[in-house]
Amino acid sequence: MDASQRSAQSGGVIATLAFAGTVAAIMQTLVTPLIADLPQILHTSPSNAAWVITVTLLVSAVCVPVSGRLGDMVGKRRMLLVCSVPLVAGSVVCALASSVVPMIIGRGLQGMGMGMVPLGIALLRDVVPAEKLSSSIALVSASMGIGGGLGLPIAAAVAQYANWRVLFWGAAVLALTVSTLIWFLIPEVPAGARGQRFDLLGALGLGVGLVALLLAVSKGADWGWASATTIGMFATSVVVLAAWGLWEVRTKDPLVDLRTTARPRVLFTNIASVFVGFGMYASMLIVPQLLQFPEATGYGLGQSMLAAGLWMAPGGIMMMIVSPFGGKLTNARGPKFTLISGVLVIAAGYGLSQALMGSAWGLMVVTMVISSGVGLAYGAMPALIMSAIPVAETAAANGFNTLMRALGTSIGAAVIGTVLSQMTTTMGGRAFASESGFRTGLLIGLGVALVAAAVAAVIPAVRGGAAQDEPAAPTAEREPAAVEG
Repeated sequence: MDASQRSAQSGGVIATLAFAGTVAAIMQTLVTPLIADLPQILHTSPSNAAWVITVTLLVSAVCVPVSGRLGDMVGKRRMLLVCSVPLVAGSVVCALASSVVPMIIGRGLQGMGMGMVPLGIALLRDVVPAEKLSSSIALVSASMGIGGGLGLPIAAAVAQYANWRVLFWGAAVLALTVSTLIWFLIPEVPAGARGQRFDLLGALGLGVGLVALLLAVSKGADWGWASATTIGMFATSVVVLAAWGLWEVRTKDPLVDLRTTARPRVLFTNIASVFVGFGMYASMLIVPQLLQFPEATGYGLGQSMLAAGLWMAPGGIMMMIVSPFGGKLTNARGPKFTLISGVLVIAAGYGLSQALMGSAWGLMVVTMVISSGVGLAYGAMPALIMSAIPVAETAAANGFNTLMRALGTSIGAAVIGTVLSQMTTTMGGRAFASESGFRTGLLIGLGVALVAAAVAAVIPAVRGGAAQDEPAAPTAEREPAAVEG
């Protein structure tokens, strides 16, 4: 495909892939307004109902790297269409569910479709002109955050004023719309790793190791951090992932090329991604609770779920606004500079929270600042990854980076949840997370953002100066940039 053809098609491609990422994020936040009501809706216990959320995380963690590798092997457009199928099917299953088992199955199917974002980012390298690449990567990468920020108030409004099943029927329509747009607007490009063998054993090993790790992280507070189950899960993850790593470096066509992943530019970007994911999710866990806690606590603001979602919605809008600016910043100064800037903005937002957490307006400002930083950081990380890897590994590498972000959000949820559960106050015979607990959680978010900045600062620059510190040009012939070892 020549440059004029790529330019003509790029507008529809970028819009479609950004919409696909936004829909995928909405799928994740869809059940948030229903959390308190799920046991009653599904006629089950709160612990069983919690699996409605946990299963999506587990399935997406396993499927995202697999989808990425298959995208490199059989074509990214084809895998985007494949990912849309379980999104539609899962939404329909959830809409029809009347008990916990089919709901868990449906949510698991939705998790299978989360590979759309890394596949979309990798596809941009193939079809978008070089002058639009940085801004388009930034927008599509940030679409997960945009969808989360905008999806929460929409889902809350639907849940409050309509039957809860409408949420899932609406999700099915959105997923079907995404698949239609992909079919008509996304071009097919040659698969960079066509003809290579799929690493089934590597996929199974990574899946088992990740499920054990994420179960321990996400359910440890319920099971007890010192319980035999939690410790056993952590031990299983360490053993299985270590064996998986040995297999990956020895097999001819690995699921994840760990030698490429070990390159300093890729390695430190992935490490920073874990901390950025933590920093993003900490605010999403704390701010809604502060907004909704009773005013009688002295620090809660007494907002409804819908109102809380509306106060947080400007954060998603800011991410949408900032993303194109992040692409321009990457073109001017390189993705490393953009990543450092983003995480420092996140840190500034957490710093402001100590003074502004006493009002809804203040928390809205905090959310807008943190979301702006996330938009910059999320757009820079794929650009850093793709500037250091072969074209044949773009989808797999972006899938692995997405996995690192998800791991960060899981760890963030566990850490912040533990802090809030341990630092409590009692009012009317009911225990609430205390004001000091919330302040501590926000300070942890600040510290994690500063750690992310420190990690990003040691990412090696591309040889030849900052001018080359940008995403690789979208041509199939482009070799990976030389990096400092």
